[in-house]
Amino acid sequence: MDSSIQKALKKAKLKHWVTITIISIAVCVVLLFAFNRFGNYLSAQNTMRLHERLFLQHDISQPNVGIDSQVTANSSMFGGNIITNRSKNIDGYLIPWSILTSSYSWFGASIDHNELIPGFHSSGNNNYEYDKQTKQKVATFYHPAIKEYYDGVQNQLEDVVQLKNHVAEVAISFKEPLTMEQVRENIPQNLNVAWLYMTSKITDEALGPSGLPVYGYADSELSKESFDMFIENLKKYDERGSMEEIKKYIEENENKPFNEVTILGIMLTGRTESFNELLGKDFIRGASVGVTAPIVPYIQPTK
Repeated sequence: MDSSIQKALKKAKLKHWVTITIISIAVCVVLLFAFNRFGNYLSAQNTMRLHERLFLQHDISQPNVGIDSQVTANSSMFGGNIITNRSKNIDGYLIPWSILTSSYSWFGASIDHNELIPGFHSSGNNNYEYDKQTKQKVATFYHPAIKEYYDGVQNQLEDVVQLKNHVAEVAISFKEPLTMEQVRENIPQNLNVAWLYMTSKITDEALGPSGLPVYGYADSELSKESFDMFIENLKKYDERGSMEEIKKYIEENENKPFNEVTILGIMLTGRTESFNELLGKDFIRGASVGVTAPIVPYIQPTK
């Protein structure tokens, strides 16, 4: 074969491979760019959903727990974490609460339920739930339909009243559901209404705490607007209608006249001596003390 033809073939072959290489590199660059954009899009979507889910969860199932800050950490195109810093407001005193480290990825998001579920301490005559990081006692609500609890139904009002120069939160559970108006009539004005206990799953608590959430919301005014928002938040939280206790509660209460809406219990905060007015009240089934804090001269209690 003529040498000029061989050179031409080699040149054509080289040009062909150069073209293929350039096209391959370009395709790889485009695919990597698209892969990166798609990965970042999925992560961003799941980050947003997780942020919203965490705020919603606290609105309806974390009695007197507030979110101080919520930031994204360890973020990459493949996923990352959301760090939720929390506290409790005890009559104007901010008390640290457990920090949540929730995760997200392309495939979804996961709330840090391990820290949301309280620990349980049992030693001698002491049986109580506690926040796993701060070791603070968690106040217990008693559902009127659950007759037997692992440690009985406690009424710790006399104990908290004896704790001088402190502020405290106390979960008050009613013997039977009370209307908003009845709650207004029975709760002393010198205590703060921190959270309303509206519903929870009826389950066996005789052998130990179930760890199941209670549902309610914060509203010191006991207003219809806040109750309507609570119903809407329950719908968002259980979009699939798979939580029987929430589904049933919405069906029974969504269209009920507001003056017929009832409350199962209430979280109150205030100076310990202010709880004296609740001693001996016959509408109270149980009273469980949660967080307490000593009063200091440079922080004035709210009430």
